[in-house]
Amino acid sequence: MKVFTTAFCPPVSYIAAIAEDMTLSPDKVIPSVVALEACEHFQKQTYRNRCLIYGSEGPQRIQVPIIHDGHGNGIPIREVRVDYSTPWLVRAERAIDAAYDSSAYFFYYRDEFYAILRSRPEKLWDLNLALLRFFLEKTGVRAELRETEAFTPEGRVDIHPKRPDTVLRDLGLEKPYFQVFSPKHGFLPNLSIMDLLFNEGPESLLYLKKR
Repeated sequence: MKVFTTAFCPPVSYIAAIAEDMTLSPDKVIPSVVALEACEHFQKQTYRNRCLIYGSEGPQRIQVPIIHDGHGNGIPIREVRVDYSTPWLVRAERAIDAAYDSSAYFFYYRDEFYAILRSRPEKLWDLNLALLRFFLEKTGVRAELRETEAFTPEGRVDIHPKRPDTVLRDLGLEKPYFQVFSPKHGFLPNLSIMDLLFNEGPESLLYLKKR
């Protein structure tokens, strides 16, 4: 079973790796079964609390601030709390609006997506899980999500912003799709799954699942 770390609005490769084991046939869909690593400790500068979108000037990072309580990377991932004392949520919505206001499908998903953010879950884990379920549902990826009961290095899908990500290449999914600012900056691969969903809508599954 594949094991994934929690991720905030994860990159396309993350969702594609989940979709890989989903079986599609004319008469039935067999969901993939994956585990979320619930027993690790928080690590800085990872997708656990950040994502990349396509802004007007190119890649733009959105980061969820957390309350460290002086523990640094030693906080159990299920206990990490989101810091809502800063206006990050307002800034994030403004950035996303600016990036995807003219995309084909943003307004179909905007209200439901923002409702999750505005619900302000206390824990990063709960925020990320709600967003993951949203993106899986809207992209059409069927998956049974389980949680690890002990730290599990085996089967881990290694997706990290500072390391080469070969998932899309290995799955044969490096093809470009339309992006609002691609005429200005070219195609930017493996941004947050929101980039694919807001640009491709219900066609996202055709990109994620090679048939």
